[in-house]
Amino acid sequence: MKEYLAPTSIIDSDNDRIIDYSNALLQDVGDDPITKAVSLYYAVRDGVWYDPYLPFFLPEHYRASNVLQKKRAFCIGKASLLCAVGRAAGIPTRVGFADVRNHLATKQFIEFLGNNLFVYHAFVEFYLMERWVRATPAFNADLCIKHHVEPLEFNGRENSLFHPYDAKNRQFMEYLTYHGTFIDIPVGAIISAWEDAYGKKRVAGWIRQWEESPGLGGRDFFSEDVVK
Repeated sequence: MKEYLAPTSIIDSDNDRIIDYSNALLQDVGDDPITKAVSLYYAVRDGVWYDPYLPFFLPEHYRASNVLQKKRAFCIGKASLLCAVGRAAGIPTRVGFADVRNHLATKQFIEFLGNNLFVYHAFVEFYLMERWVRATPAFNADLCIKHHVEPLEFNGRENSLFHPYDAKNRQFMEYLTYHGTFIDIPVGAIISAWEDAYGKKRVAGWIRQWEESPGLGGRDFFSEDVVK
């Protein structure tokens, strides 16, 4: 388990800000690893705002200490941070990826991507009670409520993955392809997969926009139109 406890260049669990944040969250939690993992999960799920309109093409865009500082990230950045604070707390932790089809993305974001396929969606696996348990910290509770989806809970004993249906019994999330688990964030593989799914021209356009300006036209995912 040593490799799943060690810092990496992106999952920088040895960063002072990460260590202090993890210690502060667990100050009154006790020594039980499951209780620790659950506390860290909810802190990252709701303490870092989900924002899909962020840069994605450099390792520092996913670096856990940068995510903690900005308090905004999409699923990969949030998984990176949760993985880092887990390792800082002494829990073996790794990041996993899957392609999912999101049936309740916003109209604007589907137009931005070109389809409703989320490639290399990230989750986290904690090693608890001698087995790996999945946790998905991507969507804040407030965002789930707006989309009529129950916020994902995590008890440290069962896998926490996206619901297949929302509160209105509409199809919500389909898991299509699993890409396995990793010690660090595989930035090159992610960009290559995005180019295959969304087109090299579209991905290059996103990168160009980020290089030329600090944002993507003031896009605010939370205020966008939920697909009915």
